[in-house]
Amino acid sequence: MKKTQAAIDELLKIMARLRAPNGCPWDREQDHRTLRRHAIEEVYELMDAIEAGDDADMAEELGDLLLQVVFHCQMAKERGAFDFEQVCRRLVGKLIHRHPHVFGDRKLHTAAAVLAQWEHLKRDEKQGAHRGRTSVFDGIPKYLPALLRAERLVKKARKARLLAPGKMRHKQSKEAVAGQLFAIVEHTQRRGWSAEELLRAEIRRRERAFRRKEMAGKNRGLVVSQAQNSQEGTFNRHGSFRQN
Repeated sequence: MKKTQAAIDELLKIMARLRAPNGCPWDREQDHRTLRRHAIEEVYELMDAIEAGDDADMAEELGDLLLQVVFHCQMAKERGAFDFEQVCRRLVGKLIHRHPHVFGDRKLHTAAAVLAQWEHLKRDEKQGAHRGRTSVFDGIPKYLPALLRAERLVKKARKARLLAPGKMRHKQSKEAVAGQLFAIVEHTQRRGWSAEELLRAEIRRRERAFRRKEMAGKNRGLVVSQAQNSQEGTFNRHGSFRQN
């Protein structure tokens, strides 16, 4: 533990030195916005290392990702907003609060029950925060890749019962669906279109429609919370889990 703390302290000192008046010109010029895409790139590089099963590359890419965290914390500290310690303590508090089956008295025995509890607690946290969310769709990052964002949108719409289950004419294999996706990309490229931009536009259209439907349902008292409608299960007012 002492060695770990010493390494963290050294890293924080180096980052502060790089940002100091006599530090690195490039590091001193950066702000949160100029660095925002660097974090995304580091995540993709980490994914490559994981897929390759290369531990050395994985350790290096995890370090690069940690650098982004430390960099943003240093800049925030300079603004008097927050620092690395506050970020860590906030994370510790979140992990403890969202795992009452580990750090408290609640008993859960399946991963499905844990996921349902996580969503339930997360929803309560967001509603109680000053940035409380008014829609189940508010938590979807806007800059996710289009296909991943579409998956998140569909998942949340289904949990909130805003999307009717689709009917498949016949069961398709994963390979067949993957081939269809690739064929769509190939077709759009041939037409001079961007599949990414086309899907983003469709996501925006669908999300607006879902939000209108969600609001209409709230006005009629029909929309139930995302956590309560989770496919994994529900929690009653006493905190016990029931499988759906």
